[in-house]
Amino acid sequence: MTLSLFDQFLSPVVCWIPLVAIAITLPWILFPSPTTRWLNNRSLTSQNWFLSQATSQIFLPINPPGHKWALLLSSLLIFLATMNTAGLLPYTFTPTSQLSINMGLAGALWMGVVILGMRTQPTHSLGHLLPEGAPALLTPILVIIETISLFIRPIALGVRLTANLTAGHLLIQLTSTATLAMLTIMPVTAIFTGILLFLLALLEAAVALIQAYVFVLLLSLYLQENV
Repeated sequence: MTLSLFDQFLSPVVCWIPLVAIAITLPWILFPSPTTRWLNNRSLTSQNWFLSQATSQIFLPINPPGHKWALLLSSLLIFLATMNTAGLLPYTFTPTSQLSINMGLAGALWMGVVILGMRTQPTHSLGHLLPEGAPALLTPILVIIETISLFIRPIALGVRLTANLTAGHLLIQLTSTATLAMLTIMPVTAIFTGILLFLLALLEAAVALIQAYVFVLLLSLYLQENV
């Protein structure tokens, strides 16, 4: 039973070739491409509106030098939202449920933000390691604590995204298995369980979008400290 629950998180392999790359690149074909027309269709208009609203909210507290990251973070937002929501479809694979992929994204972007801060304003970036007005006796301890919290940030980013997606998928699978098992034994209970499954699917779709937004928002906050 335990193996069947976690089989959905295994990377699919065909002829010893992992299909993670196809699972990552294929959903991008569904996005509408920009045109030279004066008036866009509804899907392209909705996509542009979503991007403009999300980008304006994320970069609202960031200084103008940090706006150079707008293209990267908006593309990351669309990528994570697409991967998270596409994994809710039947017979699909969710690449962002893999801790290795999430840690790779979080670690690389966090390292880029830290290097940017150390390069442009090293005094200000190192100043975050010691809170203002701290007692002199507590200075070494506080520096160690702030350094540990700094290096925990990419781990927290990757683990948060993986844990939320994994927990939601496991809950949906358990509820769907219970619904199928009770369909012939207790039909009335199976109907209520099916309604619960539908509500869980809606909740998981919202969680998938929210987690993508939270991932990018936390990266923008880290960027704000170093710009």
